Amino acid sequence: MAVSTKFLALFLSFLSIHAVLGEFICEDLPNDVCAFSVSSAGKRCLLETMSKKDGSIEYQCRTSEVVVEGVADYIETDQCVQACGIDRKSVGISSDALLEPQFMAKLCSAPCYQKCPNIADLYFNLAAGEGVFLPDLCDKQRSNPHRSMIALLSSGEAAPSPHGSQLPSGLHAAYPPSEAFEPASAPSPM
Repeated sequence: MAVSTKFLALFLSFLSIHAVLGEFICEDLPNDVCAFSVSSAGKRCLLETMSKKDGSIEYQCRTSEVVVEGVADYIETDQCVQACGIDRKSVGISSDALLEPQFMAKLCSAPCYQKCPNIADLYFNLAAGEGVFLPDLCDKQRSNPHRSMIALLSSGEAAPSPHGSQLPSGLHAAYPPSEAFEPASAPSPM
């Protein structure tokens, strides 16, 4: 108990110093809230591993180069972590989870997709990087969860650019997905 109290006091002192300076730095976050957080500079925080000289592995929170437009000073809520089926101990950012039907069911569920824009935006962009449009992937996941990613990848469908013509004018991936599109259907071309 004393160790956790000291840790909490240290953590709060770091936050106080940076609050006075007006900044939130990923490297100051404890590992258990690092993943899925966004710094004051709008960059995603990543949990990374480092090998120590003795061969053991140490986890550290680092600032990535991935910028999240319109979001800063954000630590993901426990409700969204649970609703979306993500793990705060995730190391790095990867699209591999898009291949897992159980994860996709949680990501595409209304409690996650419509109420957790930080997570939905992250996976929207990861899916786009793989050439997949997340709303289409969620539609296919609902109709045939075990073959959704395979069906999209083998169909030759390409994901539109977040700034492409398939999104209504003025909307792009930087807006929270709950505002940019509904999970059950893709935006109609303008």
